[in-house]
Amino acid sequence: MSGRFEEPVRRTIETNLRQEQRKIYRGAAAAFIFCAAIFGAAYLFLPGFIRLPGEDFQSLLTCWAGASLFIVIWIMIGVGMVSSGRRRSPEDIRGSAYSAPSPRIAVQVAFLQNTLEQSIIAMFTQLALILLLGSIAIPLLAASVLLFAVGRVTFLKGYPKGAGARSFGMAVTAIPSLTAFVIAVGAVISRIWH
Repeated sequence: MSGRFEEPVRRTIETNLRQEQRKIYRGAAAAFIFCAAIFGAAYLFLPGFIRLPGEDFQSLLTCWAGASLFIVIWIMIGVGMVSSGRRRSPEDIRGSAYSAPSPRIAVQVAFLQNTLEQSIIAMFTQLALILLLGSIAIPLLAASVLLFAVGRVTFLKGYPKGAGARSFGMAVTAIPSLTAFVIAVGAVISRIWH
């Protein structure tokens, strides 16, 4: 008897999964187009508005440090959200050592965790990019910082609505790091072969 009822439930679950996956693909595609537009605009127009730093190590490192501070802001925001939520929640006030996050702060905890992960990747790929390419990478670094902020805001806003709703923000956060990684690896390989 239960087999007859399980089949429609299974089909409904699979249909819902496929719908959510389609939303993820649409969000990621929109993020790719958005990132490409921001990178293109930064590369074309930013050098006309700002004076790029010199090629010396200190100038490049200073530029990376400044960009990293704008990434760290998002970690601080996440920490603040979780701390504030814990203080207001009887289930969470004792801390994460004593229980999993309650539904009251679960989204904030997930945001903080994801932001920590994305920040580490972003900062190290940006460092590699700027050290390998020099000042030509500054517009890409600036665009990456802007995209990180847009990604974090849209990720947090979409998180309660499901994977499809947060996919744009996740992809906008990740695509600049992936781009920096690929370009940096390409630069390393190019130096080895020449």
